[in-house]
Amino acid sequence: MINNVVIVGGGTSGWMAASYLKASFGDRVGVTLVESKNVPSIGVGEATFSTIRHFFNYIGLEEREWMPECNATYKLAVRFENWREPGHVFYHPFERNRVVDGFALTDWWLQKQPTERFDLDSFLIASMCDAQSSPRYKDGSLFDSTFERGEEHRTTLTEQNTQFPYAYHFDAALLAKVLTRWGVERGVRHVLDDVVDVVLDEQGAISHVVTREQGDVHGDLFIDCTGFRSVLVNKALKEPFISFQNHLPNDSAVALRVPLDMAEHGLRPATTANAQDAGWIWTIPLFERLGTGYVYASEYATPEEAERTLRDFVGPAAEDATANHIKMRIGRSERAWVKNCVAIGLSNGFVEPLESTGIFIIQNGIEQLVKNFPVGKEEIDHELRNAYNRQAANVMDGLREFMVLHWYASGRTDNQYWKDTKTREIPDGLAERLEQWKVKLPDNDSIFPHYHGFESYSYRAIILGLGGLPVQPLPVLSQLDGTAADREFQLVAEQVSALVEKLPSQYEYFAHLHGLSPAKRKAGAGQ
Repeated sequence: MINNVVIVGGGTSGWMAASYLKASFGDRVGVTLVESKNVPSIGVGEATFSTIRHFFNYIGLEEREWMPECNATYKLAVRFENWREPGHVFYHPFERNRVVDGFALTDWWLQKQPTERFDLDSFLIASMCDAQSSPRYKDGSLFDSTFERGEEHRTTLTEQNTQFPYAYHFDAALLAKVLTRWGVERGVRHVLDDVVDVVLDEQGAISHVVTREQGDVHGDLFIDCTGFRSVLVNKALKEPFISFQNHLPNDSAVALRVPLDMAEHGLRPATTANAQDAGWIWTIPLFERLGTGYVYASEYATPEEAERTLRDFVGPAAEDATANHIKMRIGRSERAWVKNCVAIGLSNGFVEPLESTGIFIIQNGIEQLVKNFPVGKEEIDHELRNAYNRQAANVMDGLREFMVLHWYASGRTDNQYWKDTKTREIPDGLAERLEQWKVKLPDNDSIFPHYHGFESYSYRAIILGLGGLPVQPLPVLSQLDGTAADREFQLVAEQVSALVEKLPSQYEYFAHLHGLSPAKRKAGAGQ
């Protein structure tokens, strides 16, 4: 039996893993987490997507228990700026397509194009983001009662049957502190020490890790949460790493934590991705500051150039902010689970961070580990490892394909970086799908065939928003009566108008949640 799990590395991945394992097994499996006092977390202010709610549901943490402490806000979409051409904006929302007479409303939009903005015409969330609306009223109820069903039991990614309308922005370091407290209170053994050696047994599995001050730490199963260093799986166990660099050019980032008066600035409930000459700049609005950073390709910009671009973009507020430069390892391990060690998070792999997939990859890795948890019998564990590794590889390969689409389908060709992104190698299978999508927008049968967190509506939003892939309306729609589609576009406009009028601004909502005075709440209204 597997009685003791040792997690090497803390941060978001380590403490999400420790918390989830404790929530799953209680005292039936011992969990030890070893982390250094001297290795800072890479987390620079995180954006997520909506499946993260299953993690908090599973461990039993409610929003009011962790969001104020983590400076957290809601995220309803990704806002893309300048990806088609300077000044162009569109949203990729957490909202599935409405269906009219058997066809998605975005199909009808391509046929009718009531305005130039597919997102404003077809979805509620795009206009809510523009209005900086909270998805919840001050009493805590959601803007759409469809999602208000109670969840009497714990849920995982498998139960994502509906598209929940929001995710979160939060300070990753603060969330790690919350989860540290949660885990330690429930029995996680927390070892603050440096791992100086990884000792293998005669079968080549990990016997124990050696810490500088507290000696050997033994376990039956080890989880590698050491980030891009991948100390256990890639270094000690020599598992090969498959680079995605030939598909995805961005390999570096520089980040700033920018103090701002968010009451004055306002809280748009979206992550903003602003296209630049060698990559893109993220803006994540937290309750008391902005998290921002430039993700770029080192082939086209130096770290000094990237930092200067970012500071110029932010303006005077960035003057005293300390820059955090990060070198990203883009790709995945050939196998995430090797012998008795599972790499979770950055230690296994990472793709372009544009769609906030980092936390999702961690969450999926943890959930799948529990679903395939070993029993200590090799003939059984071998098959469980294989199942885990197939699923983990498919997730990463699917994410790679979706991310490549963002550059290939972008309308920008105004410098060498953007020209080169159209001619880089594309993953197997994507070329065939691209030809099909030019004639028929993506559906569930024509996107990457294995689970990777994104549905066909996301592919549609990216293709319609970026404008670089020539697409055409479904021919059959010209033969059909479009009256019902016209009514649905009108209904979207009417529903948006009513919601924006009734919903509090996101700043008002969180000021209320934080218990700020009415005067301070009012300051952030209507931005």
